[in-house]
Amino acid sequence: MRSISVVRGAVVLGMCVWAGAAAGQSTLLDSLTRIPEARSRRIASNSEDPGSNGDNRWVKPGETITLAEIQGSGVIRHIWVTFAEAGPSWLSKAGSADPSEIVLRMYWDGVSEPAVESPFGDFFAAGFGRRAEVNSVPVVVGGAGGDAYNCYWAMPFRSGARITLTNESEKPFAALYYQIDYDEQGVEEGAAYFCAQYRQEFPAVKGRDYLIADIAAPEGGQYVGTVMSVRSRSPEWFGEGDEKFYVDGEATPSMWGTGTEDYFSNAWGMEKACYPYFGVTLLDGWLGDLGEKGTMYRWHLADPVRFRKSLRLEIEHAGWMSADETTTGKVEGFVEREDDFATVAFWYQRGQPKRFTTLPSAKERRLPLIDRVVEGKELMAKGTSEGGALSVQAGGFWTGDGQLFFNNESGEGAWMELGFGVEKAETRRLVVPVTHSYDFGIYRITLDGKTVAGIREPLDFYSRTIEVREHSLGDVALTPGEHTIRFECTGRSASSTGWKLGVDSVRLRERWGVKRPPIPRMEGAK
Repeated sequence: MRSISVVRGAVVLGMCVWAGAAAGQSTLLDSLTRIPEARSRRIASNSEDPGSNGDNRWVKPGETITLAEIQGSGVIRHIWVTFAEAGPSWLSKAGSADPSEIVLRMYWDGVSEPAVESPFGDFFAAGFGRRAEVNSVPVVVGGAGGDAYNCYWAMPFRSGARITLTNESEKPFAALYYQIDYDEQGVEEGAAYFCAQYRQEFPAVKGRDYLIADIAAPEGGQYVGTVMSVRSRSPEWFGEGDEKFYVDGEATPSMWGTGTEDYFSNAWGMEKACYPYFGVTLLDGWLGDLGEKGTMYRWHLADPVRFRKSLRLEIEHAGWMSADETTTGKVEGFVEREDDFATVAFWYQRGQPKRFTTLPSAKERRLPLIDRVVEGKELMAKGTSEGGALSVQAGGFWTGDGQLFFNNESGEGAWMELGFGVEKAETRRLVVPVTHSYDFGIYRITLDGKTVAGIREPLDFYSRTIEVREHSLGDVALTPGEHTIRFECTGRSASSTGWKLGVDSVRLRERWGVKRPPIPRMEGAK
């Protein structure tokens, strides 16, 4: 399907999904009438001193903390975790490791290889080291900043369980609180182990489908979920790739989908929303522009993919492509793309799992830089304004030393200009990450005194909550020398309490299409 920005029928679809979830909740409530032979237990970060509220832990760079070391048989029912945000805060002036720099591992019954191995954020359905609210059945991340991590996957073990977190950041893993609730109980002979494995390709490799899972399970198993994060390396829509389930060694997949957004239970594109069994937790734009990012999840709770000995899950990395990247010189709708992919596969299997990939280091898990960045401090050196003062404002929302903040006290007509230099003639995608906040105004943006293709109308930077959003000014042919971006206030939203403005940085984004050979249209194009 070709993407459009609105998911048609989302309200009706959402109502149906919630109705299905309600039926599942009814079954869950019914189960409470049956009392099992079990005893509830908890392991937590709480202080053993009843007079102390020092319930958090700090994990130094490179260190591993063991959250739980359980002996005997049982089932983990609930995991709750929270920790300090990545930027400097009242919890840690030095900041903290971000969710992509923390590795979660789980081991069942004394084996040395983990059955679960994933960056912490990706396991909880938020990629790229960012936080996001998630409201689904097995994973719920609450709080306006997406900082209360809850996991409800059932995790049985027979002789013991171990759960660890490793800090692969150069910063401390600060103010870590956790609770792990489990039942001491016997586990039936056929109970399967909970498994999860992270994998990535930056970018996806040409000529082959992207591998999500390659599971060997001689005693059988079932696939229960996928988290996928994507960064677009080319303009236009990324998500025409079909998912393919190869069950028990099939040469041709017996389960073959109709498109990426369809697999993640959306239609005609992606929409940021969370439902019990599927959702999109992060979305810059609509994943149809260069450098945009998105994270989506699909839980196979009502429809697990069952297999007797093995399962291989792949997805095509195909979509629409702009004219400068196709052999025809026209915009094409089913072309192999080279976007950045990261996934976590979730499944249950009888018998211990074997890892099908090696977890990259935290450095290797960072997205390759495709931007030349001019940070707020450098913009400040060349910045001018009328109607308000300029300053560099530090904080966890912004990169570098902070955003270039325009304290507009004059309202309409006030302006800010910021400059950046280019050494040689080049065409780049010009991107400006701008803060949206409760007291920010509406601004018209021009480059070197001219309207740019990407933004022809004034933009409203009001938002109920503080967040940074990227705004593309389009592909710009830049000549050597200095260039000026002007923001002129044209008003404010009725909901806004001010006219302020904050620019995180200016980003000159590399356009692959102008430096690599064009890509042909795929066979069997839709």
